[in-house]
Amino acid sequence: MTVDRSLFTRAMARVPAPVTIATTVDASGGRWGFTGSSFSSLSLTPPLVLICLDKKASTHHAFVTAERFLVNVLAADQSDVALRFARSGVDRFADGDMETCEFGLPGLRDAAARVACALHDIVDGGDHSILIGRVEAIHTGDGAPLVYSDRSFGRPVPEATAVGAR
Repeated sequence: MTVDRSLFTRAMARVPAPVTIATTVDASGGRWGFTGSSFSSLSLTPPLVLICLDKKASTHHAFVTAERFLVNVLAADQSDVALRFARSGVDRFADGDMETCEFGLPGLRDAAARVACALHDIVDGGDHSILIGRVEAIHTGDGAPLVYSDRSFGRPVPEATAVGAR
């Protein structure tokens, strides 16, 4: 049985996801980055995370050959950064908001969190590669994270607020 692609896409759009920017630096010093919402913790021992990257993406080669990458979990007010890093054919780093962070990788100082990883493994995931990173450093910011659901950005509502709103 084959699942209709548009129905699958519509159903997955209903799943709230974190909004991240993954970055790396290639052997020649070139900076690479992409917007990703398929990001998750994988293991506590050892500490592993995963992020998925389309095999057709212009950034794919840089990430699958990188020694390290950094996942910036965007803060609720950083949707403009997410949109910029999702576009093709633009200098995603031109706005100057990416600074040198953990292990010399480009990062956002005011991200909700930064997770610096050594590339642990690459797993085939159909039309995507699943990049598994061994976490080597973490920074947690103060801002609420940005989430993506139903084709729009939002922020999580704290449970106490949600309960009080009933």
